[in-house]
Amino acid sequence: MTDLIQSASQTSDALRALFEPTPLQRNDHLSTRLGAEIWLKREDLTPVRSYKLRGAFNAMRKVLANSPAQGHFVCASAGNHAQGVAYACRHFGVKGTIFMPVTTPQQKIDKTRTFGGAAIEIVLTGDYFDQTLAASQTYCRDQGAHFLSPFDDLDVIEGQASVGVELLAQLRDLAGCAPDMVILPVGGGGLASGVTGYLRAVSPATDFRFVEPLGGASLTAALQAGAPTTLPRINSFVDGAAVARLGALTYDRLKWAQPDQVLLAPEDRICVTMLEMLNVEGIVLEPAGAMSVDVLPVLADQIRGKTVVCITSGGNFDFERLPEVKERAQRYSGLKKYFILRMPQRPGALREFLSMLGADDDISRFEYLKKSARNFGSVLIGIETKRAENFADLTRRMDEAGFAYRDITGDEALAEFLI
Repeated sequence: MTDLIQSASQTSDALRALFEPTPLQRNDHLSTRLGAEIWLKREDLTPVRSYKLRGAFNAMRKVLANSPAQGHFVCASAGNHAQGVAYACRHFGVKGTIFMPVTTPQQKIDKTRTFGGAAIEIVLTGDYFDQTLAASQTYCRDQGAHFLSPFDDLDVIEGQASVGVELLAQLRDLAGCAPDMVILPVGGGGLASGVTGYLRAVSPATDFRFVEPLGGASLTAALQAGAPTTLPRINSFVDGAAVARLGALTYDRLKWAQPDQVLLAPEDRICVTMLEMLNVEGIVLEPAGAMSVDVLPVLADQIRGKTVVCITSGGNFDFERLPEVKERAQRYSGLKKYFILRMPQRPGALREFLSMLGADDDISRFEYLKKSARNFGSVLIGIETKRAENFADLTRRMDEAGFAYRDITGDEALAEFLI
């Protein structure tokens, strides 16, 4: 552990060649709301808008120090790791080959190319990440290059530990104390294992909470099984943290964690948090970057009166996804619902239904699903409102009027197909 303390501090110093420490900011809005001192460690403000640059830089630095002739690095990534590797390749003046799935959004490809410039080559291959990863590793062996893992690498873990070095020094300078609790997002475990490894050694009174997306709980599965285990399926919405299997090295450094220290964040609830941070604070966070803030209300009783640091791990959010985020947030908050309505095929039926809507209700979608019935037609209808309790009044009025309907908002199969 002494080695990690020293190496993480050295890495933090070395990183100053790339960027100044990311800000640690007290958030008035969250602090007032929760009755605690809430600080945000803004990893969304690195040059590549995520902490991934730290691990990529440190791993590349260590390899080049030991093997100066190694001038070729390879990685597989569709997002933040790719951008961190690209930036580090340009900094060190080495060649980088970055494998990305064919399905990677053009915006992420363009950003990676911008950060790497002439130093990198992007190879698009595979419809799924596992195919991309396999292709990159085969290429790496054939070329004699060095493969840069996104998280399961000791030098990468050491690089991510520099977040802990900075936040502890900053908090002591700004507030004169160490954090009572640090909340960390978990994907493959590189950030969490690095930061906790450092802080447990130098600030033993600090407590930790880990946050995973509900649809990608690889740490939870590993702690239950006593070893890393592969999830049968994941929800890829939280693309910065939806990892099917925790790393072997990261698990070894996180296996001390207790199950009650790991919280699961529903993907739709994360969307509510993203919109709140954007609309109230003007902070743009990607889904993984919002997870540490998302669980604060769940921890309200545990953190009241305490000093808490949330690591906002990334801000690479494509605003083309904003309509989806808003949709998910409204549905989670109960402000938007979808119904299949059996509409009588008679004059005035539609007007009768519309009269049931309240002053705050608005139709966002109206579509006939079939027109074969002689007396009735099925309609897909989406309704938005300003208060969730308004839907209770609407459904009561529909019941009283004898309208047959089905609420499909929570039906994943139907919602995916129809909505």
